[in-house]
Amino acid sequence: MEKFLRRFESFMDDFEIRKKLFILYIVCVILPLIVTDGFIIYFVVHSEQTERQHDMENIANAVQYNFTNSINNASGVARNIYMNKYINDFLGKEYENPLDYVTSYQEYFKSVLFDSGFGSDNIIVKMYSDNQTIVRGGKFGGLDEIIDSEWYQQLQLSETDKTIMFLYDKSKVPMVEAKRKIIFAQKMNFYNGDSFEKVLTVEIDYSSLVRNLVKMNYNMPVFVCNDKQILLSNEDYNSVGKNYQEFKFENRVGYRQDMSLYGMDFQIYILKPEMTMVSQMMNNMPLLIISLIVANIILPLVLVRGFNRSFTVRISELSDVFQKIDDERLVQIYDVRGQDEIGELMRNYNKMVNRINSLIETVYVGRMKEQEMMVARQNAELLALHSQINPHFLFNALESIRMHSIIKMEYETADMVERLAIMQRQYLEWGNDLVAIYQEMDFVKAYLELQKYRFGEKLSYSLEMEDSCRAYKIPKLTLVTFVENACVHGIESKSKPGWIFVRVFEKDETLCLEIEDTGHGMEEAQMKDLRMKMDYASIEMLQNKGRVGTVNACLRLKMHTNNQVRFHVEGEKGMGMVVQMYIPLKYV
Repeated sequence: MEKFLRRFESFMDDFEIRKKLFILYIVCVILPLIVTDGFIIYFVVHSEQTERQHDMENIANAVQYNFTNSINNASGVARNIYMNKYINDFLGKEYENPLDYVTSYQEYFKSVLFDSGFGSDNIIVKMYSDNQTIVRGGKFGGLDEIIDSEWYQQLQLSETDKTIMFLYDKSKVPMVEAKRKIIFAQKMNFYNGDSFEKVLTVEIDYSSLVRNLVKMNYNMPVFVCNDKQILLSNEDYNSVGKNYQEFKFENRVGYRQDMSLYGMDFQIYILKPEMTMVSQMMNNMPLLIISLIVANIILPLVLVRGFNRSFTVRISELSDVFQKIDDERLVQIYDVRGQDEIGELMRNYNKMVNRINSLIETVYVGRMKEQEMMVARQNAELLALHSQINPHFLFNALESIRMHSIIKMEYETADMVERLAIMQRQYLEWGNDLVAIYQEMDFVKAYLELQKYRFGEKLSYSLEMEDSCRAYKIPKLTLVTFVENACVHGIESKSKPGWIFVRVFEKDETLCLEIEDTGHGMEEAQMKDLRMKMDYASIEMLQNKGRVGTVNACLRLKMHTNNQVRFHVEGEKGMGMVVQMYIPLKYV
């Protein structure tokens, strides 16, 4: 591996800086963008398709439930009549004359409350019999009226005594307009005491089924079919006065569900929406491609070219002056520009030239050492820049994850990633160990929100800070160290929910920091040991295991306040802990 790296470095050393920058641009920008954008597009499309498939399945189940429920309601009404002995006796009795029939009608149906027991706003019940002594009218008719009807023929051919049929009734045209009907028919053969054939029908209101389907407000087209015939739909295919239409959308079917009721097979088709996220992306593909080219290729290419010229032109000038030696004297650079490292290098070169030209014969060796020192310093500066770039890429990666979570509507995950980025930035930015209290409180809030994501309802917290204390500065991570202890050693160890209170206030020329928890608490011996560590925090203690975070925070407070900080700890086993820190205002 080491041999390969040496060969690679030697190979790259032969390339011009301009080519190296373009290679860096292609490998570190273009290729990662293509890969990440491809993965993002794939996951977005896959997620959208999965969610749409789940929605279509739920819609189909809901439609099947409502449709089956409506048919079963009609079946239930038919069953009640079918098993009603009064009605069967009434239809099977031979009457001497019409007056005898009317008298029996009034006598029987006053007691059974036929209309209130079996009637409904959405159904019409009618019974037929070949008993010639029955006066036809109302809910009763003769068998000869229906002998040639489609539903009666289907009932006779059915293997069971009941059937359901969707039909377009035009038998009474032109006296009555043709219209769609849903007929549930059943033979009345439960009681076989007479020789008459009896049949009952329950006509379901077609319009009510359509209204129920439309009211569901499904965001996808729904069709209930039988052998490619559209029976019901939430689209414009439900005109009662028109015959049933043929289903012609096989190429758009996203989900199909089959069901069977009373010898009749039904198909529920859910069509894919015409405009999905994928289709929108495809419709806007030219604009999307142009945007990606501009944002991911052209603009970075312009910047790389600018960086390239900024580097190579001035480095070439440096190279040229090193080659222009007049009487063994180095030539100065007269057009020094830029405030970056190369500009500084050019200015330093001029300083070096002035000194070397004056001491070239006496301090040649010293000049060589000075050059080596300058190169080392430049390398150190480049390493410093590199250490600044790494966190930059980390935060960019966290932001990419957060935006991807937002796209997938995982808002809770996006919020947690954002808080993690706040905490990570606080850890990395160590240019100054002091931080304003309001910034430290923001960091505490971010940490507690992350812990609340872990503990859920087990953890509650309250943050209080007086406005006069916002700008005071304390060593970084002072508060969060003790808040972390409260979470890990207090709330986590307790089975019941607990609270963490953080209070910052000013009293008697002293800044007071207070962290209280209602967690597991401590034994008195443990508390005594904690007080000792806080009061006598030292570098030596950091080498031991245990609460090194607490020792670290207390030691930095003692160093910052010239050992004027005071600590106070109280608590009780099973009840919780209170940690208080008092800092004179002149140190904040």
